[in-house]
Amino acid sequence: MNSAHEALERVVDAIDIETFLICRSEQEAGQLMLELLNQMGFPNGDVVFVQHEGPGARVRGRAYVHTPDEAPLQMIGKAGQ
Repeated sequence: MNSAHEALERVVDAIDIETFLICRSEQEAGQLMLELLNQMGFPNGDVVFVQHEGPGARVRGRAYVHTPDEAPLQMIGKAGQ
């Protein structure tokens, strides 16, 4: 594989990112996760898990690289390459 960009082109649906964020509430954690996904170049994201504990929250975001109707059929052909 030549680059990380090439690897990202092979993602058919979504990427999940999980981390612990310093924040005051679950709502703030969700907002921060969406901002993080956007900063990473994923404007179409969702928060799929958040649990506030002590100084912050464990939060998982899902970044949609392609929705099912967007995924190019030629990607299937790359599977064996």
